[in-house]
Amino acid sequence: MRVLTNLFLTLALSIPFAASANTASPQEVVEDTSTRVMTVLDANRETYKQDTDAFVEGLNEVLEPVVDFQGIARSVMTVRYSREATDEQMQRFIDTFKRSMVEFYGNALLDFDSGQIKVLESDGRGQQSPDRTSVDMEIRSSSGNVYPVTYTMVNVDGQWKVRNVIVEGINIGLLFRDQFAQAMQTNRNDLDAVINGWGNVVAKSVEQVEKEVEN
Repeated sequence: MRVLTNLFLTLALSIPFAASANTASPQEVVEDTSTRVMTVLDANRETYKQDTDAFVEGLNEVLEPVVDFQGIARSVMTVRYSREATDEQMQRFIDTFKRSMVEFYGNALLDFDSGQIKVLESDGRGQQSPDRTSVDMEIRSSSGNVYPVTYTMVNVDGQWKVRNVIVEGINIGLLFRDQFAQAMQTNRNDLDAVINGWGNVVAKSVEQVEKEVEN
C-alpha cells in the first residue's frame, strides 16, 4: 500500500476517544484522540503486525465508543435499501461495515509512524445545529505536505461521535453510498451478496480516493 494511501487512512482513523467525551467539546475530543490513537499503536505496533485478532480488538476498543457506526451504515445503505432490509441484515451490515473499516484503515496505520496532526480552532461556521458540527484538522507528512480533513460530528445521547469524514474535499460517506448503490445494481439488488462482499467495496473506495487525491 502506497504512502499516500497510508496517510489517507491515518486521517480517517485519527478520531475522537476520551473518557470525558460526553463533556468535552468536539475539538477537544478530536485533539485528545489524535494523540491517543497513535500512542496506542506505537506501543503495540509489532504485536499488532503479528496478531490480527489482537489488532482488530485493540482498535475496536478505541473506535466503538466514538464512531456512530450504526448511523454511518444506515446513511450508506440509504432509506431506499434499509427499509427493505430485515433487522438481521441491517445488523450484519453494521458489523461487516465496522470490521472492514477497522481492518483496512488499521493495516495502513501500522505502517504510518511519522507526521504531525493539528486540530484547528473552531470559527463557528462548522456548527450546523446544536447536535451537529464539524471539526477541521491538518495532517503534515514527514515530507512537509499538508492534507486537510474535516470530521462531521453528531451528538448521540450527550456524546459527540464521528458520522463522516471529508479528506481534501472528498466526502467519504457519499463515496461509500455511491459504491453501495453500485454494488446493489451489480448484484441485482441482492443485499446479502452486497453485505458479504463489502470488504471488496471498501478496498475499491480506498483506491478511488487515492487516485483522486493524487490527481
